[in-house]
Amino acid sequence: MKTYCQFAINAVLSGLLLSPGVTRPRPGGFSEKVLQGTSLDKKLFDSDDLLTIVLKGDVRATFRDRSSKPKDHSLILSYFKEDSSEMSIPVQVKTRGHFRKMRENCFYPPLLLQFSKDGAAKGTIFDEQSKLKLVMPCKGDDYVVREWLAYKIYNMVTPKSFLARLVKVQLKDDKNRSFGRPFFGMLIEEEEQMAKRNQCIPVKLKIKGQQTLPDYFLGMAVFEYLIGNTDWSVEYRQNIKLLKGDSSSVPVAVPYDFDHAGIVNAPYARPDEQPQMSSVRERRYRGYCVGDMKAFYDVIVQFNRIKKDIYSLYTACDLLDAKYIRSTIQYLDDFYLTINDPKLWQKEFAYACDKGGAGNVIIKGMKND
Repeated sequence: MKTYCQFAINAVLSGLLLSPGVTRPRPGGFSEKVLQGTSLDKKLFDSDDLLTIVLKGDVRATFRDRSSKPKDHSLILSYFKEDSSEMSIPVQVKTRGHFRKMRENCFYPPLLLQFSKDGAAKGTIFDEQSKLKLVMPCKGDDYVVREWLAYKIYNMVTPKSFLARLVKVQLKDDKNRSFGRPFFGMLIEEEEQMAKRNQCIPVKLKIKGQQTLPDYFLGMAVFEYLIGNTDWSVEYRQNIKLLKGDSSSVPVAVPYDFDHAGIVNAPYARPDEQPQMSSVRERRYRGYCVGDMKAFYDVIVQFNRIKKDIYSLYTACDLLDAKYIRSTIQYLDDFYLTINDPKLWQKEFAYACDKGGAGNVIIKGMKND
């Protein structure tokens, strides 16, 4: 089933999935099949077609298990191929995360899907997967769609980003009876596969943002500013993964989890008090202090280059309601008004240099979700 959001193809065709100093990769996770207008779907993240999946088994017991050390629960994952044949795969599923796993915060907890190594998924679109994060709706599945679009924006900024696939989830019990309406969810690319796709290796280091590759960091920090997200930190590894080309190279910071961003505007998201914000829709630049503002020039040029495609993510997506589209266009307008006014963007991005105020505060954040 195709989504109504076929905007991503236009972004790929415009050849904008490049970061400063980066050679052209395979187009941001979109295969040539998709560019040719076909929907053959050999790999999970090769297409933006909406994939319907069914989770069958004792799903209720899985959802109830929200302890700090949840157990693996045996479920069956099913989906339909292009020829309408059904594929069923045994998976181990457990709840994950922190904020969204707590019952008082979200009705559905986020899940971790784990595939066996015995070849049960061979011949399916999950063939190369060992584990996948499944983002579940917290306070309405429209917020899942909004977060998915944030991932799509960052895919435009750099291929060193997590791919995401929007899915429609149906839950069934052991007797094959459906319960609850189908809802939107999101599958997130595994860290190891994201690294492999970029000819890198994932690493775990305790470093500061200043110790990562500057071009990538600045692009990432301005992206987080664009979507209105302060829920990240390199130093505290808050919603950040690190990649290296090899053991001796400088790491690249890769962001994920954007549900607390202003552009998503989830009802449970609250502004952090440290950077003196009154709303999650308010923007704060969270990068480190940059002495020479010329370092931002290429980043600003890049975001202007992909401006049309970012807007198309929202204007061409029928999965969004008209009111949200209008407010998001205004939110994007404010961002582009800022970065195209030298006085405004220098003031905003110099926030991190304000040692006499909140700009010098390091936000530790919550545990990774």
